Amino acid sequence: MVALWQGWYLGWVAWWRYVDPGQTSFMAQRLDGLREKNPRAELKRRWVDYERISPHLRRAVVAAEDDKFIDHEGFDWAGIQKALEKNQRRGRVVAGGSTISQQLAKNLFLSADKTPWRKAQEAVITVWIELLWDKRRILEVYLNVVEWGDGVFGAEAAARRYFGVGAGQLGAEQAARLAVMLPAPRRFEQNPYSDYINRRTALILGRMHLSAAP
Repeated sequence: MVALWQGWYLGWVAWWRYVDPGQTSFMAQRLDGLREKNPRAELKRRWVDYERISPHLRRAVVAAEDDKFIDHEGFDWAGIQKALEKNQRRGRVVAGGSTISQQLAKNLFLSADKTPWRKAQEAVITVWIELLWDKRRILEVYLNVVEWGDGVFGAEAAARRYFGVGAGQLGAEQAARLAVMLPAPRRFEQNPYSDYINRRTALILGRMHLSAAP
């Protein structure tokens, strides 16, 4: 049964190497939550190909979420160690150290539960994604399925929600602001121009020219 279950995950990873994913596990969970309040609720999402996503946004997301994205094979061990040390100092979980590939594995198949089983399964799926997809495909899918607000998924929906433009028309500052929201989009969407967001946006803007996106 375990082998069959893992084979099911692997089959979908192989399929999505060539076919764009539809609704992900994370989207389904969010939609269920929205429909508890409004049975007619729908997600805001629209797939856009990699070439139609602003290069500013590609660089901004890498700079904000995973600055070693091009070089690692799915796991940033130094980042994980740093996150563990930070959590230990604070006495609670305040940093995760997850790479873009790990976040994508979670969003596609799993939940946000912080259980050992979920983290282990996430690691297995991450390995398959890195083996079967190239970095360009990983970033393309991530930018199209990641959550950017309550019921808002993907770069196109986010660009239109916050700035009234398509994902390809985002400028550098807009892209940096969207990237900064990713760790907690439903919280940050309440005040996307808070002092914290403004400071982080300026920091990411300064890093973007150093970030390499595929």
